[in-house]
Amino acid sequence: MNITTVLLSLVLLLNIVLAMIVIFQERRDIGATWAWLLVLFFIPILGFVMYLLFGRNLSRNHLFQWDGLKDLGMDETLENQLTKLDSNDFEFRNASLLNHKDLIYLHVMNNAAIFTEDNSVELFTDGHEKFDALFKDIEAAKEYIHVQYYIIKKDKLGTKLVDLLTKKAKEGVKVRVLYDELGSRGLTKRFFKELREADGEVEAFFPSKLRFINLRLNYRNHRKLVIIDGKIGYVGGFNVGDEYLGLNSKFGYWRDTHLRIQGTAVYMLHTRFILDWNQASHRHAISYAPTLFPENTSQGNTGIQIVTSGPDSEFEQIKNGYIKMILSAKKSIFIQTPYFIPDASLLDALRIACLSGVEVNIMIPNKPDHVFVYWATLSYIGELLKVGAAVYSYSNGFIHAKTIIVDEEVASVGTANIDVRSFKLNFEVNAFLYDEHLAKRLTETFKEDIKVSSLLTVEQYEQRSKWIRCKESVSRLLSPIL
Repeated sequence: MNITTVLLSLVLLLNIVLAMIVIFQERRDIGATWAWLLVLFFIPILGFVMYLLFGRNLSRNHLFQWDGLKDLGMDETLENQLTKLDSNDFEFRNASLLNHKDLIYLHVMNNAAIFTEDNSVELFTDGHEKFDALFKDIEAAKEYIHVQYYIIKKDKLGTKLVDLLTKKAKEGVKVRVLYDELGSRGLTKRFFKELREADGEVEAFFPSKLRFINLRLNYRNHRKLVIIDGKIGYVGGFNVGDEYLGLNSKFGYWRDTHLRIQGTAVYMLHTRFILDWNQASHRHAISYAPTLFPENTSQGNTGIQIVTSGPDSEFEQIKNGYIKMILSAKKSIFIQTPYFIPDASLLDALRIACLSGVEVNIMIPNKPDHVFVYWATLSYIGELLKVGAAVYSYSNGFIHAKTIIVDEEVASVGTANIDVRSFKLNFEVNAFLYDEHLAKRLTETFKEDIKVSSLLTVEQYEQRSKWIRCKESVSRLLSPIL
């Protein structure tokens, strides 16, 4: 027996063993299981490497911990809210929120997402406006600035942000920056050198232990959060880079949605940042202090729940929230997403809504930033066109917003796309918004975007070429692991 035969036999044996692990031990979704089996058997050696990098499940044991949650009294607040929601004794400032009590209960029960009703919200759909407001708030910071982005680029906008943070650190403001290593793979330690010298702290989420080798590469912290002095919080779709200002010729104008929040919901954003920070930083862990959560002075009346999800979660909380919203719709659903790769449960919910006479509107980009994801998106979009959904292809650049509005009463804005990656693999955060005025504003924004979009029709979809159909089929087959 020659060496080639031995090696091929070993590869075959490894593939079989790995296949058994995928099927019997990891208990993954059926679609993902079949996708990985195809990869393992059709690309034997490379498939094995791909599985090690992208396919292994993440341990959920004690990934995020912070003793300060007890000091905040969150357990007591959660128990109190659950009891009152169960007994129908919860007093809503806005009586119309009774229509969405079950959605609120879902998030309180399964995600410990405390419901608050004293928030004010500013909406941004343009990068220049969002970053102008953010930089103004950073300039005014007195105590601390906590920044977390999936992508921070080493370009003009990224440099402007880091220079401003360095300036504030030199003034004595505590600055902490957390970024995802994969999303911000172009960064170097030198980029933050001056900030660190000014006593700023910078950490990467899930950094590589060995150069070019990261066995947690597939699990990305996709959250975008900024908390300033515990009084102002930002959450939404914008990352940090010139392209988010519409300065990338490939994408053109960048259309996204981001929120600036004041009120008790900022505490929830802040606890999420601290949990992520303490996971990433063992040298500079944040301990509880009352100054981290100053007295709230907001005079707003927007109801908000900050909902998070990730591979550490038992349930897919944000996806479950989306489905609950869709199934509760009586009149209309408006969805904006750069990627549309729903699992069977969410696709069925939208299909049922269409067949029940609910007006379903979906807006996607007319150009890809990830080719396989784009073709998979078109595959799923075709199914909804056939049951009466109105699908718009955004033509004025690239749409990156992650927004759902139901009946112009309740909405969700955040970092989670409608795809398997956001539901199962990425660490995400969304604000679920209970405010008719804000929901109507988001709906009107969608309708304005329609003016620079094209309506896709069933006839157009059916006329696509055989080559496009082939790309859709392959992409859809791999969609559970994209």
